Amino acid sequence: MQILVKANSSQKASFAALPIAAHARIFWHDQDPDKQADAYFDLCYEEEGPAFSWVHHQPIFVNALTTDAASLPENAIRINGWNGFLERKIWELGNDHPNHRAKAQMVLDELEQEYTWVPNEPGLVAARVIAMIVNEAFFAYGDAVSSKADMDTAMKLGTNYPLGPFEWADKIGLPKIWQLLKALEKENPRYQPAPELVREANALIQNPID
Repeated sequence: MQILVKANSSQKASFAALPIAAHARIFWHDQDPDKQADAYFDLCYEEEGPAFSWVHHQPIFVNALTTDAASLPENAIRINGWNGFLERKIWELGNDHPNHRAKAQMVLDELEQEYTWVPNEPGLVAARVIAMIVNEAFFAYGDAVSSKADMDTAMKLGTNYPLGPFEWADKIGLPKIWQLLKALEKENPRYQPAPELVREANALIQNPID
């Protein structure tokens, strides 16, 4: 199984450490962009646009959580490539076309990667839930309910979460969460981003931290 992957440096490290790497020969897009492969992974889709527009028959697994399904090609299999999610044992997949679903399943079965199909909507399931938890925490922080550190501690001790909401925001990148909330808000106003979240996300966009 040959896979061509477009990823940034941190995504490369995460992808290369996945169990599927033992079952595949991985090629990197920045070294061999025209490589013919059995499957393609575009983990930079929303930041840089489509990398594999010339691929029409093989599945393209795209990290596209805020993109509308109608704007994705039929063979695009939506996955969650945010920091901390790609490493999960079970991947969430979104695609509405049975033929391309079947091809994606063949690839992942050969790679022995567990997966589950979820509605092909922005955020899929896990990212949507995390974004809402982070947003509610920012509403509480904006109302001076508690400090960020104390809320993180309370969520980890009270719910057994691996990370608190502000730790999730730091790990994923607050601007990404904001973009997802804005996409979700178009369909339902309950996803309206908290004012403090918007302020901090804007600050990070204007003064990015390497």
